[in-house]
Amino acid sequence: MTDAQHDPADGIAFVNGAYVPLALASVPLIDRGFVRSDATYDVAHVWKGRFFRLEDHVERFLASMRGLRMSLAYSGADISEILEECVRRSGLRDAYVQMTCTRGVPPRGTRDPRLCQSRFYAFAQPFVWIANDEQRRDGLRMVISSVARIPPESVDPRIKNFHWLDLTMGIFEAYDRDAVVAVLVDRDGHITEGAGFNVFAVRNGRMATPERGVLEGVTRRTAIELAHEIGVPCEVRTLGADELRDADEIFITSTAGGIMPVTVIDGRNVGAGKPGPLTGRIHDLYWRRHEDGRLCKAVDYEKGRG
Repeated sequence: MTDAQHDPADGIAFVNGAYVPLALASVPLIDRGFVRSDATYDVAHVWKGRFFRLEDHVERFLASMRGLRMSLAYSGADISEILEECVRRSGLRDAYVQMTCTRGVPPRGTRDPRLCQSRFYAFAQPFVWIANDEQRRDGLRMVISSVARIPPESVDPRIKNFHWLDLTMGIFEAYDRDAVVAVLVDRDGHITEGAGFNVFAVRNGRMATPERGVLEGVTRRTAIELAHEIGVPCEVRTLGADELRDADEIFITSTAGGIMPVTVIDGRNVGAGKPGPLTGRIHDLYWRRHEDGRLCKAVDYEKGRG
């Protein structure tokens, strides 16, 4: 297929310095990002034609690269422009936008990662939801997985990475137990995170979210900020499995969906078995923040057109 046979709205990628249809984008099979999960990435989203917290995502991406001893010829401003150009060329008003840095292809005959030249990839595709309309409205079914999260002493989850086998096994366990999502615990039985989301517990009008063993999500940060703005106490601390099970409300946060209620955990109703009032309030404030534009960057869809 040629470029002309691909609808830009299906996705646009940036590979090897060029913009191509997402369906035609590729990564070398011997790139360490593919064969060794030696990569970092970040995901931003565009909603109604505007990026939400793009600078925060790019800053976290750059910090992740520093943590993995990676470097690129692109500045943060360059990366932001590439992401915007992917969206602009796709024409998408609601988009899932990913940036990735891989270690690169090692020179023949060596496994020394210092000799690799890092590679940058990016793409925009239609917005991705990790929960469907019904689940976002009525609530998700969650399990506390028997799978232990990779310890942060081994792989720092604050660096967004592709080490997802523990999270993926948790997803399978959730399906086996008539649920949709799984949250993993650490070696001490404390709650960490799930596949692509952070978790919050609400008890007696107070919010709590795990402090360790998690990616410090941008949507998580937004939920914490919103709680403070409306005077709701929010603690970032150790969260036990039993405390989560006994919560009045539970919700998860993700770039791919925002604020989403959990109404069943380990086969038991959370509270009354329906989305709680504080969850609903944080949800509404989160999407209102997209409307007021304070943390947004509009995509200039007309740029470059003659």
